[in-house]
Amino acid sequence: MNNILEKINRVWDKKLTRREFINKCLKAGLLFGAASSLFDIFSRYKAYAAIGEKRGLHEALYYEKIGDEAVKCLLCPNQCVLSDGQRGFCRVREPVKGKLYTLVYELVCAQHVDPIEKKPLFHVLPGSTSYSIATSGCNSRCKYCQNWTISQKPPEETFNERLTCESLVRAAAANGCDSISYTYTDPIVFYEYVLAASKAARNAGILNVAVTGGKINPEPLRELCGFIDAAHIDFKGFNDRFLNEVCAQRLDTITETIKIMKNAGVWIELVNLIVPTLNDDMGDLRKMVKWIRSNVGPDVPLHFSRFWPQYKLRSLYPTPVETLKQARDIALEEGINYVYIGNVPELEEENTICPSCKKAVIKRAGYSVRENNLEKGKCRFCGQVIPGIWEKPGRKII
Repeated sequence: MNNILEKINRVWDKKLTRREFINKCLKAGLLFGAASSLFDIFSRYKAYAAIGEKRGLHEALYYEKIGDEAVKCLLCPNQCVLSDGQRGFCRVREPVKGKLYTLVYELVCAQHVDPIEKKPLFHVLPGSTSYSIATSGCNSRCKYCQNWTISQKPPEETFNERLTCESLVRAAAANGCDSISYTYTDPIVFYEYVLAASKAARNAGILNVAVTGGKINPEPLRELCGFIDAAHIDFKGFNDRFLNEVCAQRLDTITETIKIMKNAGVWIELVNLIVPTLNDDMGDLRKMVKWIRSNVGPDVPLHFSRFWPQYKLRSLYPTPVETLKQARDIALEEGINYVYIGNVPELEEENTICPSCKKAVIKRAGYSVRENNLEKGKCRFCGQVIPGIWEKPGRKII
């Protein structure tokens, strides 16, 4: 197959119809096996051609050459070693003649205007909207992923649209969004696009939000932190067996990412999706909460989110509300000041409570803010400072 793709690579810069493509294959001796095999190759060729013609293959950052043609990706802990025709674990990186390329630069498969509360981020511009985008691919394999139809697919299998960094920023401004969220799939796999777009957004006075599982190496993360204002980090569990078998992640990677982002001044909120029978052990949850309190402090918001049967875990049942409340009680006992329950509508536990006077400074119903009692980042009732990003950035004309 790799030899076949090498021959296809020689003609990927030419715009061909399906008939012309098949004729090229016939002349090159590539007509083999069943028609489905040829169709698969044509589909892959089309993706290459679309990327090449509309965007140009964009060279990836953070990789090293191994010999004349192989490369080692250094973006995330997977550190894939690849030769021509091979894809990374993320499905969106591939080398060509000794250079590593991203196949999804400015190639979005999802874009929506979302409430910032949907991320969820509860301490960032409550009631505002965020222009939210994603490309295909992911460097994790969460068996409960709600966006698996794009996160677990290569770009050939998603419907993609070109969206330049400049167009993205203009779209966010035109829709009245105060932020751009890199979300739905993991923005780490479209790192180069996120980095370039976040610089453009920063120059336009628009905040940048990363919704991530945190599976990234320290060096590229520190560079990205220079342009990311806020991050939702999925703290999926405090048990390496669960993280490895269910998510293809490691605990030490997540904890290192959390500390780096916090120390870099990025506003972070942590989200723990509690999956029944898999990561709902209260002993592990208490260990996680203690780690949070000791390493990033009591004021980092912690969201316990309800699991709904998805993807490969459809046989499980939704997280009992009692389990979520028990987890929240543990977090409050251990000194975390802002603890929320998500994916359960109409619960008081989605309100922001002042840790001093115990009154609700922000009342929510789902993704809507019903009442905001903050005044310049302080509780209106007692004057307690509530940490977060409460002021809108100065918008620039673009």
